[in-house]
Amino acid sequence: MNAAVLIAVMAVVTVLLRFLPFLIFRKQTPAYITYLGKVLPSAIIGMLVIYCLKDISLAVPPYGLPELIAAACVVGLQAWKRNSLLSILSGTLVYMVLIQTVF
Repeated sequence: MNAAVLIAVMAVVTVLLRFLPFLIFRKQTPAYITYLGKVLPSAIIGMLVIYCLKDISLAVPPYGLPELIAAACVVGLQAWKRNSLLSILSGTLVYMVLIQTVF
């Protein structure tokens, strides 16, 4: 019972957060909101890349090779196919294969 209530509350809050901007800015979206909509996705991806690569130690084996190879895979696929889902999933798969079998 408690889990169902918790899930329901989280669902309602999520829906409200998604629809709130549309309810507040019915007539015209302010310029700063439009600007944030353009720059935040890239900034968030940049922060995630830094977070994922921050603990790499180039002084000890495997010298960050699995992370760097997977990152190169993501960058290469993104430049080639322009498909974020494909790039991220492929990079994750490459990284997991490398750390489980090679390194």
